[in-house]
Amino acid sequence: MTTAKKVLATGITEQEAIARAQQGDAECFEALYGLHKRRVYSLCLRMTGNTAEAEDLTQEAFLQLYRKIATFRGESAFSTWLHRLSVNVVLMHLRKKGLPEVSLEETLEPQQEDGPRKDVGTRDNVLAGSIDRVNLERAVESLPPGYRIIFVLHDVEGYEHNEIAEMMGCSIGNSKSQLHKARMKLRDLLKQSKAEKAAGRH
Repeated sequence: MTTAKKVLATGITEQEAIARAQQGDAECFEALYGLHKRRVYSLCLRMTGNTAEAEDLTQEAFLQLYRKIATFRGESAFSTWLHRLSVNVVLMHLRKKGLPEVSLEETLEPQQEDGPRKDVGTRDNVLAGSIDRVNLERAVESLPPGYRIIFVLHDVEGYEHNEIAEMMGCSIGNSKSQLHKARMKLRDLLKQSKAEKAAGRH
């Protein structure tokens, strides 16, 4: 599978910029920063729900990139590698802050109010198609940190449960359980905002 080469403003490809940045070329590092900063920032913002923290963590992620770019071997796409590095920066920050995360060690107990038990790790079509983006972004921001992180990693960023479990230091079952609870909470928040909107119309 061939991917189109990204040509940077400097007239070189991303691959060449990476190689030169690994040799210490500051201009090429700057070009990579320009290419990826928006995506890294939006990831940080989604995970923290806080613009000031997201800005700081974006800087921290690129600082880490500056230190570690020489270790990039090209085994995965550069954007994937940078993405994972950024996720780790955010997770480290959240651990240091000791945020009151929802326990990641909760077991997968069946919950009566959910009706029949379904596979909690699969795609949720109700959430996927039925709501507008702005409401969803707001609802995600108001999720408790533990729920928000797993929802963002799985449903927004596309990580698999085994990858999330490894990053978060929890079991795959716990990752699935957290995602399920995050989605239930999101549905409640979205129903609430829909009801408030409807009430506002009368």
